[in-house]
Amino acid sequence: MSLKKLWTALRGAASEGIEAAADTQSIRILDQELREAKKELKACDENLTKIMAKRKMAENKANALKADVETYTNHAIAAAEKGDEALAIECAERVADLEANFETEQSILNSFLSSEQSLKDNIAKAKTNVRRMEQQIDQVKATESVQKAQIAVSTRHMGANSKVKTALDSLERIKAKQEQRSAELAAAEELANEESGSSLDAKLRSAGIQPGGQIRGNDKLAQILAAKKSLSLGAPPTPTKLLVSD
Repeated sequence: MSLKKLWTALRGAASEGIEAAADTQSIRILDQELREAKKELKACDENLTKIMAKRKMAENKANALKADVETYTNHAIAAAEKGDEALAIECAERVADLEANFETEQSILNSFLSSEQSLKDNIAKAKTNVRRMEQQIDQVKATESVQKAQIAVSTRHMGANSKVKTALDSLERIKAKQEQRSAELAAAEELANEESGSSLDAKLRSAGIQPGGQIRGNDKLAQILAAKKSLSLGAPPTPTKLLVSD
């Protein structure tokens, strides 16, 4: 491999390593952002609760002022009908003050209502985005885990195939050695049989001839009697002949 190709391969490996580290870091960053977003949402819920409480108080105060306006309006009408103009005017002035306070409180109430609704909408959108981000992060993590498992299984499978092939090769070598050894032992045994004459005996037996022959009873008796007669006459005994059976 040339130095240029080697340098290109090293740069490619380094780039892949950097990308893998960046991807891992990106997931960690998303996890951290997700935790911070949930923390902010919790704070938003708390602020929304406070705004709703203040809105409720403003609403109660506005309703109370509205009730007072109606009450003193009726008082002014009643005083005027009785001819008590001074009391009627005093009640009317009180109604004017209450109406001014009511308008102020109603304005505050409207502001709380607007803020409350806006915050509710924003929180709902944020929660939707957080749930979507959380789902995507979980999906990425699950996919990453599955792919790592698939890579591990594939790598082990390839390694296992290599090991099985090596084992089969060793088995074939052992079988070949055993066959060679069996052939050598058979050849040695055949050579030993030829040297001891057992090979010839085997050939005779195969031909239907009993090696060494067998002496019949009549022949053996004749040999014994002949030997005894020779001893009586002083002649050397007749040697026993090897008879081959038919």
